[in-house]
Amino acid sequence: METVQTAFWVVALLVVLALLFDFMNGFHDAANSIATVVSTGVLKPGQAVLFAAFFNFVAIFIFHLSVAATVGKGIVQPGIVDTHVVFGALVGAITWNVITWYYGIPSSSSHALIGGISGAVIAKAGTGALISAGILKTVAFIFVSPVLGFLLGSLMMVAVAWIFRSFRPSRVDKWFRRLQLVSAGAYSLGHGGNDAQKTIGIIWMLLLATGYASSADASPPTWTIVCCYAAIGLGTMFGGWRIVKTMGQKITKLKPVGGFCAETGGAMTLFLATALGIPVSTTHTITGAIVGVGSTQRASAVRWGVAGNIVWAWILTIPASAFVAGVAYWVSFTLY
Repeated sequence: METVQTAFWVVALLVVLALLFDFMNGFHDAANSIATVVSTGVLKPGQAVLFAAFFNFVAIFIFHLSVAATVGKGIVQPGIVDTHVVFGALVGAITWNVITWYYGIPSSSSHALIGGISGAVIAKAGTGALISAGILKTVAFIFVSPVLGFLLGSLMMVAVAWIFRSFRPSRVDKWFRRLQLVSAGAYSLGHGGNDAQKTIGIIWMLLLATGYASSADASPPTWTIVCCYAAIGLGTMFGGWRIVKTMGQKITKLKPVGGFCAETGGAMTLFLATALGIPVSTTHTITGAIVGVGSTQRASAVRWGVAGNIVWAWILTIPASAFVAGVAYWVSFTLY
């Protein structure tokens, strides 16, 4: 009885740690949902975070749990995951999130988590314990999501410019201030739908490994779904203002029409990735869309130096979080 009770509290503490990561994911990635709508002046910061948090949670009713299934069952071979692996993965992801938040760098919470899982698993059992198909499609979208966001954002901007070419700029601005609420809501739906499921997936992975869930279950327990969507919504409510400034002001100067095109292109990318069950980076997606919108004006409208620094953070995210996760796994395994 004592062993079971101890195991239960270990699992409970790891669930709390996972929900802390989920909260930080919302906090860290709030900029992705609201930076454009704040920088264009359509909503005040306080209004924007409440708006985004609402749609983060509403996503629970819209998306299937395809991404959660990929993270929970499609990245690591059965029988490898234990409490030490989950602890290492979460510590690696949280550590990288804190570092990049502090320096105002829009890195990917999603890839920090994937890097964390990979690093902890490799520390335990080597690279053969990873499922290559799940890892490869996640890594592929490091490149696909910003490129797709770039293409869709720029195409939206060109189409809108052509359709409204005969309208007065003031009239176009007025319309797109309203339409940007629609695009920001759609992007926040995509953010919640994709990102909350990653934490659902790792909690599901933990429950399967510790016997609190069965591999025969078609989906994770309902309480994990509700808790993860609520946690990411709360994190978004608190916002990550350092990153909002980078995303909304430093890459390129946006007007409401540009904000609408960037958010719509980004939302379309997120909806597609979530439908395919791919844990995609909302940060990569919206950054690509913003750069795409800015580049349709002229190449000099984009601050390529800032964009370059962001790309370096993307490259480092998985190996850095994997390294920290491997160390955390070793410490956990040694001490407990």
